[in-house]
Amino acid sequence: MMHISERGIALLKQFEGFSAAAYLCPAGKRTIGYGHVMHEGDDVAAISEIAAENLLKQDISVVEAGVSRVVGCGLTQGQFDAVVCLAYNIGVYAFEKSTLCRFVTQGEMELAAEQFGRWVFAGNVKLPGLVQRREAEKHFFYPVSIIFFE
Repeated sequence: MMHISERGIALLKQFEGFSAAAYLCPAGKRTIGYGHVMHEGDDVAAISEIAAENLLKQDISVVEAGVSRVVGCGLTQGQFDAVVCLAYNIGVYAFEKSTLCRFVTQGEMELAAEQFGRWVFAGNVKLPGLVQRREAEKHFFYPVSIIFFE
């Protein structure tokens, strides 16, 4: 099974951000740390950065396993990092049911890359932060070199 790289974790942490206090994310879920969705009965109001790192590691391992189960192997490290970052944000189930996932499993990586841009809404509202995040994930997934001609 593949694991997200340090570069991928840095990307995830950059866009999730750290919050010591519990808050409602744009999707209306109670969240803490680095995007850890709290469960019913969790009564934690604040968390240390060390505890948040531990929760992040636990959450990532679940997402890695889910992504690996769904897409198998054959991804580059950048592709795996990108889909784990996406699935961490939208959930493994949503990723599994996505057109992006279908294209990945079919080996249609260019088509899959174009699907990142569809995941920029929370509650029917297009969020600029998600637009930036998906562009970064897309670049991890399918880096494109730009060649300038003189």
